[in-house]
Amino acid sequence: MRDKTLCVKRPQVSHEGFASLAIPTYRASTIVFDSAEAYANRKYRGPDGYTYGLHGTPTSRTLEASLSQLEQGLRTVLVPSGQAAITIVFLSVLMPGDTVLIPDTAYPPVADFCEHHLKPRGINHRIYDPMIGAGIIDLIDDSVRLVWTESPGSTTMEVQDIPAIVAAAKARGVLTGCDNTWATPLYFKPLVHGIDFSSQALTKYVGGHSDLLMGSISVKDVDLHRRLKDTTRMIGIGVSPDDCALALRGLETMGVRLAHSGRVATDFAKRIASRVPANLVLHPALPDCPGHEYWQRDFAGSSGVFSVIIPPYAEDALPGHLTAAKTFSIGASWGGTHSLLAPMTVTRATDGNAHPGTILRISIGLEDEGDLWTDLEPIVEAIAERPRNAEDRMET
Repeated sequence: MRDKTLCVKRPQVSHEGFASLAIPTYRASTIVFDSAEAYANRKYRGPDGYTYGLHGTPTSRTLEASLSQLEQGLRTVLVPSGQAAITIVFLSVLMPGDTVLIPDTAYPPVADFCEHHLKPRGINHRIYDPMIGAGIIDLIDDSVRLVWTESPGSTTMEVQDIPAIVAAAKARGVLTGCDNTWATPLYFKPLVHGIDFSSQALTKYVGGHSDLLMGSISVKDVDLHRRLKDTTRMIGIGVSPDDCALALRGLETMGVRLAHSGRVATDFAKRIASRVPANLVLHPALPDCPGHEYWQRDFAGSSGVFSVIIPPYAEDALPGHLTAAKTFSIGASWGGTHSLLAPMTVTRATDGNAHPGTILRISIGLEDEGDLWTDLEPIVEAIAERPRNAEDRMET
């Protein structure tokens, strides 16, 4: 071969005697075939076969298999974000004339997707009180094809009665899905409780370092997996092998990170609840949190995210305290090594568990606990020092 060809055609090197703990990052757009016949028959390679880089490489397959094991599922599909995980489920299941039920606690872009994308295309949605439990059966009419859950709600922290909702849906022949980003499959396994689609934003605890965007959908049913894969293939959705490698690396430390941030968050939530009215602190491990009994029954632990309701008299001081924070950063998302504060205004479509005003979502990372508490203490003091002429803090 001539030099220009040798620049492109690499020599074969032996892998004998080489073993690494790191997962190789296989990058590819084109997948090459041994023969013209193999190329012609590529569509028969099945869900685990390789046909084109968009549809997976050994790096992404390793991440999929790892997540399927944790979820106790059969197959996992990777998509570019947590929001994409939810929307791909909806697009795979729903047709014009169908209805999806979504909880009032769902990640806000989910309702936006339903209202602004699905509704104009003839697919309906209804919002339900997340604490409805078995009563959801009264909302399941002949048009309902999917009941979506998010437990706990990522800002307001209500824990849903997943087994009761699943039982009601199955009685009507309806599929169910769960956004399990808060707990991860380490602390809650939706598929074990009968959920059909278990989704995560891998952006958060799996990635763990605030530097990648990815989502996953795990299932126990081969047909549901095929429907998901068909949808991602038709839309042209894929994920980067480099991001998969980062997620695989993050997965290795997720257990210890989650245990640490969960312990600190729970300690802080209890400490804050001892100084302000307990119903202002939204953490599933606290008795005043809606659905606490379901968390005790179904979950193996708590992650590092919880919220505090900021009463009206303390709202004016909040921006200054956030800006003055030395260790916390201000920003959305959670699950990374850096602790985050995110002031949220929550709009509710149902009356149950509505919280007026600002909710401060707190994500605990890996910094020193004393430094983190130094940032939080002025906020807690502003809530605890209610002016004498102020009305009762909250009537929730």
